[in-house]
Amino acid sequence: MQTWTIGEATITKVLEMESVWPGFAVIPQATPEAVLDHDWLLGPFADPESGRVRLSFHAFGIEVGDEKIVVDTCAGNDKVRPNFEALDGLQTDFLERMTEAGFGPDDVTAVICTHLHVDHVGWNTHLVGDEWKPTFPKARYLLGEREWDHWRHEPQVYGDVVGDSIQPCIDAGLAELVASDLRLNDLVWLEPTPGHTPGHHSVRISSDGDDAVITGDLCHHPIQFAHPDWSSEPDVDKPAAIATRRRFAEQYCDDHTLVLGTHFGGPSCGHLRSNGEAWTLDPGDHPDLA
Repeated sequence: MQTWTIGEATITKVLEMESVWPGFAVIPQATPEAVLDHDWLLGPFADPESGRVRLSFHAFGIEVGDEKIVVDTCAGNDKVRPNFEALDGLQTDFLERMTEAGFGPDDVTAVICTHLHVDHVGWNTHLVGDEWKPTFPKARYLLGEREWDHWRHEPQVYGDVVGDSIQPCIDAGLAELVASDLRLNDLVWLEPTPGHTPGHHSVRISSDGDDAVITGDLCHHPIQFAHPDWSSEPDVDKPAAIATRRRFAEQYCDDHTLVLGTHFGGPSCGHLRSNGEAWTLDPGDHPDLA
């Protein structure tokens, strides 16, 4: 369990699962040969022998004063996920890990969904008997208005994601449709980062001169900072996603802002550094993950 202090805020990563994947399964150009060509990735973000990439499913919990905010809720247990075998019928101890980290069902005050894809909303709900119920009954579930307008009509290929992970929160009166520049409080706000999905947003945390940003899926792996034109296969609007990655990297490169990747395995974080016409992600000190 990794924790970062950003001024008065504390950010905790809670892992659902992590594995080493062939990069081209998500980013078509990320072949083993392409990955091995980037020394800065090897160890923290990719396996130095096989060229496979470290990908993680995790949530970020943010503690600010009395608020406990969860950013994305991973894949979830018991969900029927055709076309995504790795997420089908999961049985993990993720909720126990969340509780251990201080983000148990009755602790969380807000859930931010960076977007409404299958692997970001799964633990919005859990199975009670044969019904899907909100996992965090005291939380506001913050759904992007533009995002909801898209996915309420557009079916996902991975099963009834809306029916099992979103609609129950709406039916319980816990969901709020919000703009992608919503400010939750003085320290935490949303920033629009569309492209991967129409209403995708990232999450900014700023306090006492410290800054961090949680990416969501504007990129799935740090290699996309070196090659921002390499789109992820699930990107709904690939030209917009490319433009967003470039704009994001230009905004946060060569400063102190900590970039926290929603699917980055290993250290899951780093500082963007300019590298000619592209960027690298420097994780700083990290355990030997080779």
